[in-house]
Amino acid sequence: MGGWGGVGIMGEGRRGSGDSAEQVVNEVAQGLRTLEEGVAWFSALSLVGRRAVLQEVAGYAMQAHVTAADGSVGVARSGVKPTANACVMICMDPPRYGFAALPAEEHLNAFRVLVSVFSVADTRRRQTYCKDTCGHPWHNLPAPGEKS
Repeated sequence: MGGWGGVGIMGEGRRGSGDSAEQVVNEVAQGLRTLEEGVAWFSALSLVGRRAVLQEVAGYAMQAHVTAADGSVGVARSGVKPTANACVMICMDPPRYGFAALPAEEHLNAFRVLVSVFSVADTRRRQTYCKDTCGHPWHNLPAPGEKS
């Protein structure tokens, strides 16, 4: 994942918030924003924007080295029916990442699943590989209202 200030998908139509996918997804993953807030942000994007975000978030999940176990836990957290395409795809071993190619009516479920699974995998990595030594800016987010 790139650092803050990098290229991200902007929140089209969300009162000019300018939140990038990177920021929103990492805030959800770290509990600084709820999944529902992330879904609301995602829902405000255009179809092209949603596809781009799904592709971007799938890349984050790949970089976090999502496991089948992460997939199962994340699917349970997502609130999406386990038989939905996105759930089946992420729980495969290895996971499948063609979420942007899913029909538009499946994009919200795919976003919920991807962000939930990424949250599980990224938390695992922050607690193991990055514990006490992490210099990744996206793993050191300030709490809402704090300055970075």
